[in-house]
Amino acid sequence: MEARLKVLYKEKVIPAMMEKFGFKNQHQVPRIQKIVINIGVGRDNKDAKAIESAQKELALISGQKPIITRGKKSISSFNLRKGDICGVMVTLRGQRMYEFLDRLITAALPRVKDFNGLNPNSFDGRGSYTLGIREQVIFPEVDYNTIYKVRGMNITICTNAKNTEQARELLKLIGLPLRED
Repeated sequence: MEARLKVLYKEKVIPAMMEKFGFKNQHQVPRIQKIVINIGVGRDNKDAKAIESAQKELALISGQKPIITRGKKSISSFNLRKGDICGVMVTLRGQRMYEFLDRLITAALPRVKDFNGLNPNSFDGRGSYTLGIREQVIFPEVDYNTIYKVRGMNITICTNAKNTEQARELLKLIGLPLRED
């Protein structure tokens, strides 16, 4: 069965984008390529239980086993040595990507305290959008009683849009609640 957001993209987003930007072919319309979720462990990089809990929670949230990221070089001000564990990350594509984005928009973001929309200026100029979440407990899959520590995460939505305007319109039409400034 095809993901709900993918059906929405095919039926509503493609025609709307073709009309607004004057694309002649539906393959010119930008699409979401991948979603990268990253949790940094920070000072807990020596604590095996903290790393394991971050991995477990990210696996619950994303539905995919995360990989452990390590430091590329030593940075003394961060008390980091080359090869030390920095965090855990997962890259979602295809069906899992659309299902995660659907859960993020419909279930997780409405649970954020004092939420009034996402920052519309978090685009990188190449079509990617990054948002930060302060607590992993906004996801319904994570049980508040079983977490080791409240952690934040970065979520990057990568599109193949040529510019920020196209990426913003794509994410708005999909349903990402961007604030109007």
